[in-house]
Amino acid sequence: MSTAGGGTRDRDDGRLVALYQELRARGVSGFAEVCAKLEIDPAEYERCRTELISLGLIVPTGTAHAPITELRDARWQPDGDTVAAVDPEIALLRLLDRERERLRAHLAEADRAYAALETLAGSFLKGDALPRSEVAFEVITDYRRIQQTLEDFADITRERACSMYPTGPSRQVPERLLERDRRRREHGVQIRVMYQADSLAQPRTADILKGRAELGVEVRIAPAIPMNMVIADDQFALVPLRPDSPREGAILARGRHLVRSFLNLYEHCWHAATPFGDVVAPERGGDGLSEQQQAALRMLADGMKDEKIARSLGVSLRTVSRMLSELMQEMGATSRFEAGVRAVRMGWVD
Repeated sequence: MSTAGGGTRDRDDGRLVALYQELRARGVSGFAEVCAKLEIDPAEYERCRTELISLGLIVPTGTAHAPITELRDARWQPDGDTVAAVDPEIALLRLLDRERERLRAHLAEADRAYAALETLAGSFLKGDALPRSEVAFEVITDYRRIQQTLEDFADITRERACSMYPTGPSRQVPERLLERDRRRREHGVQIRVMYQADSLAQPRTADILKGRAELGVEVRIAPAIPMNMVIADDQFALVPLRPDSPREGAILARGRHLVRSFLNLYEHCWHAATPFGDVVAPERGGDGLSEQQQAALRMLADGMKDEKIARSLGVSLRTVSRMLSELMQEMGATSRFEAGVRAVRMGWVD
């Protein structure tokens, strides 16, 4: 069953076919005259004429042969109404030729754009574009730029990717992380990653690391990791502007000589780390929390300030702030007071 719109289109196509058949039977004729004979509404005149011309089924011409001299000096012009019908086979071949030329033009434009992009981007797109003696670095303070750089690393890496994190993968979107791993592994990229041992106490961490390992990612656990680090093809490295305050920004380093120093540090940590699966998870209390996390929550529920919690645990204030922020995120708490209350209600602390 056709819709109202479909029925209208069918009628329009039927008029167009009838019009073309009449024009072809005549060879050369006045377009308005044929439209009048077929009782085509004058309002449809221009639409039909434009469509038939665009399909190459008719061409404007004149009522008489043009003198050769006028054709040579381009003085001849077709009159406004007379058209000549063209065989469908010829019209189709001409249409294919036009589309082929249009495609060639698009491909030529794409080649020019690609060449311009290569020239402008240069070393930013190709790891081998930088001479071995050339190094460069860029300070990035915009979080969005940092995230985009990580996505760029995933696309440009061709041989191996190395990364390490003092915290676990809970801050990363698992689906995006695993999709990025899958994409690189399909292209034969070797991926190595390290996490700090105490991150295994975070909920879901083991599942995420298992998922990465199943994709062929080499995962290791280290007792301590000095800072975040991501290295692509030994040519690019992304490290914190200040290792003790990674939120302040990052440094994007380019060039093998500059990146080699970061890679040496990475290799030192890698050899001191243990393959994931051989690691015994840190001692935990109820609900998968480490004893340190439980102690921090207990003191938080008692109303202690972060400074006093840090002194009691013998860790830095930054460590306490990071630990409590992660726990608040897991509990869905918007304040430290709410986190303490929820920890008691959920039975995470006595």
